[in-house]
Order: sequence, then C-alpha cells, then structure tokens
Amino acid sequence: MENVSIDTIILKLHDVDAVKFGEYKLKTGMMTPIYIDLRVLVSHPVLMNQVSSLIYQRVQEEGLQFDSVCGVPYTALPLATIICSRHELPMLIRRKEAKDYGTKRLVEGSFREGDTCLIIEDTVTTGSSIQETAEVLYKGGLKVTDAVVLMDREQGGVDMLASQGIKLHPIISMFKLLNVLLAAERIDTKTAQSVREFILDNNTFSPKEDNGNGGPSTKKPCMEQNVELSYAERAKLPNVHPLASKLLKTMEEKQSNLCVSADVTSSEELLQLADSLGPNICLLKTHVDILKDYTAAFCQKLQALAEKHNFLIFEDRKFADIGNTVKHQYEGGLYQISSWSHIVNAHAVPGPGVVKGLSAVGKPLGRGCLLIAQMSSQGSLATGEYTQAVLKMSEEHSDFVIGFICGSKITKRPEFIHMTPGVQMQAGGDGLGQQYSTPEEVLCNKGSDVIIVGRGILEAPDRLKAAESYRKSGWKAYTKRLGQSGQ
Repeated sequence: MENVSIDTIILKLHDVDAVKFGEYKLKTGMMTPIYIDLRVLVSHPVLMNQVSSLIYQRVQEEGLQFDSVCGVPYTALPLATIICSRHELPMLIRRKEAKDYGTKRLVEGSFREGDTCLIIEDTVTTGSSIQETAEVLYKGGLKVTDAVVLMDREQGGVDMLASQGIKLHPIISMFKLLNVLLAAERIDTKTAQSVREFILDNNTFSPKEDNGNGGPSTKKPCMEQNVELSYAERAKLPNVHPLASKLLKTMEEKQSNLCVSADVTSSEELLQLADSLGPNICLLKTHVDILKDYTAAFCQKLQALAEKHNFLIFEDRKFADIGNTVKHQYEGGLYQISSWSHIVNAHAVPGPGVVKGLSAVGKPLGRGCLLIAQMSSQGSLATGEYTQAVLKMSEEHSDFVIGFICGSKITKRPEFIHMTPGVQMQAGGDGLGQQYSTPEEVLCNKGSDVIIVGRGILEAPDRLKAAESYRKSGWKAYTKRLGQSGQ
C-alpha cells in the first residue's frame, strides 16, 4: 500500500468526523473542547488501512522488538488485526471480561511465558487504557516494553507510562493535529487556541521528580518535547517578561508579526507612517537620532498613536558603551529614550555592564531590551562565540532582556522573542552589504518570530498596500511553521 503522510491522515480523520470540536466528556470525567472518536474508522476501510500502515511504519522506524501484538479493546482491535494479518505477526486478544466457561482466560491466543507483547492503541489521554491492558498481559506472564498510539492528547500519558516502564511511541500529537487543521483552514485561530490552552492546563500526570526545591517537578510534557507553541501560548508562560507577553498577545490579536523600520528623517512623515501602517504592525522601529526636526511633542504624539493602534515602539539605538554611559544615554540627553520607547537594543561587546546600566533605568519602567546576536549585514562579526556570550547574558538578565536581533533562532527557550531585520519579498542584497531574506525563509526556515521590514515598505509606491502584503505573508509563514511542528 502507498505511504500516506501524517498531514493527509489528519485531514482525512477530520473529514470523517473522527476529530470533533465542541464540549465533550472524556472517560476520565474531564470536559474537553476536542474529542477524538476513532471508532468511526471501521466504516471507512481505506482510511483504516492507511492508519494501520502508518502505525506499522512507526513500529519499523523505531525498530521495536516483540513476539506478539495486542490491540487495546475495542477501537484498536481492528487496527491490530489488519497489521498482524498483513505482516503475518502473532496476535493476542485481551478480553475486557473473562468468560464464565471454557478456559476463562483474559488473554486469547498462543504465547509463552516471558514473551514480549507490543500494545497498539488509538488514542491516549492519561495512558490508563494501555496500563490496564499491560496489567492483564503481565498476569498472563507476558512482558510489555513498548506501545504505539495513533493519537496522543499530550496530557501526561507518555510520562505516566514511562513511569511504569512502558515507552509510548505517538504518531500524531494534539499540537500537530491542531497545527495541520489550522494551516488547512479547517479550524480558526480561536478554536485552536482554546484546545491548546486546555491541553496545557490539564496535564494529568505529575511526576514525582525533584524540582531543586524538594518538591515535584512542574514541567509540562509539551515543553519537554519541544512542541512549537503559538504566540498566545508563549505569552502565558510563567517566566515570560511582561513586555514580551504584551507583544506576543498583540501579535496574536492583530495576526501580525510585522515590525516596520521607519527610517525617515522627518517627524511628520514618521507620524504619518505610524498612523497609516499602525493597524498592520506589532512594532514600529525608530532611529530617533536621524530626525531633522525632533521635539518632545513628537514623542508624545508617537506614544498616542502606539496606544491608538496597539503597537509597541522599538528605538533601534544599539547601545554599546559601559554601563554608566548607556544609563545616561537611555535616561537623559536630548531624546530621553526610556520615557517613550518600550524596547531598545544593545550590543553585547561591552559585557554585562551594558545590560545592567540599561536595566537600572528601564526595568522600573517596565521596558525591555533586545540583545544583538547576529546582524543582516554581509561580513558581520556577530557570530559564533559572540552569540554564545549573548545567550549567557540574556539568561542572566531575563528580567530585562526579552529577546534578540538575529538572522535565525538562537535558543529554544520560548520566553525569548527573535526579531530578524533585512526582510524583503525578494531575497538578495543592496550593494552596500545589506542581505535580504524573504518572510517565509525567516519565519519558517530560520525560526524567527518578528520580521523587520524597511525599504520593502518605505520604497513601495503604496506603503499601506505593501505593509498589508508583508503582514499577510508573515502571518501565513508563521501558521505554516506551526503546521510543520511537532509530530
């Protein structure tokens, strides 16, 4: 039989109502906004064969060793039957109740004591159904080391079974399912977000692991598995900076990961840009020191527009001096940047003192800082060991550092925001060392969060139309990335 991709299977399961959205009660008594009903597969033989092939494919990929196969009754029973029949594997049947006549056995089939049995299951929430089947097999003298499941709801089943010595091999995770359905426009962002929040808030297994304080671990399984989280989910993480949380929420609400680099020299033109493009952006990046007519009144007007259109202001000052100097540059002087700019950035070359100096001013005001980890100019020296120093500095000052200016994602820690400059619809360069990447390249392939666009919008015949095009392109690339993450 031809191989069918996981994405295709997910869409087909949705087609036959094996995946439902609403309010449903699980076997555990828990109410859930999503229900997986794979019992309908028996009425769709082509799809059931494809699902069976996918399960066996995972068995082969993992190189699992076993003497027989047992499907958890009842939904996984036909799946196990197809697999065993097609590949001529010995199969066992676990009864839910013993017969009151004949052998009265709970495990039907031929096996020897000490044999290893592979368990097949359709859906896992807590892992209890697999555990129940394993207990019956144990009593029959069998061993169970592995189980393969089509759908993992990511609510603690993997960890619970691991604690019992059973390794679970999921084929489709709940987050993968949501991302594929979202990318295919089968569900909307609100529905996906509702389910994600439910999954994150309802982990059914709390491993008795030391968290360093003598108490149980509070790590969530999805984070351990490096599942791609949406902007809104990241905004709710307990260790995310309040300003980063605000930005992530804004990005989700406006469906925009676009930062416009407003490199203009007129205050009036900059304010016009902020007003007209404001609805399309999450951030406005300024270079206040290139304005020919800067006044304090300009900053007040810019703040008002940021409030009106719900975007943050990022002054691209690139602080790069000793702590005491940057403290004065940030707080005082002509521009008094800390009084109006939500975000600033800094080079790490001076060492941690630059962050300490900025933090002394910005932290009490609820401001945030981006560290420059990489630059979009050709021949930039901000690579390698420098990037590692940036990471160390960010982790030590996460109460003020909210992310990075970089060409690609440099850390998997979801509380840090990655912003990439030098973005245009067409890749290339400008002859002066600036290197351009497309929104899809930056967001999908390089894993960044925010695209910073300057000339691609400022030099367009219709700036508003160009900004809307970049916003849509950026959001499409982000949702595509979600769709590709986590299996």
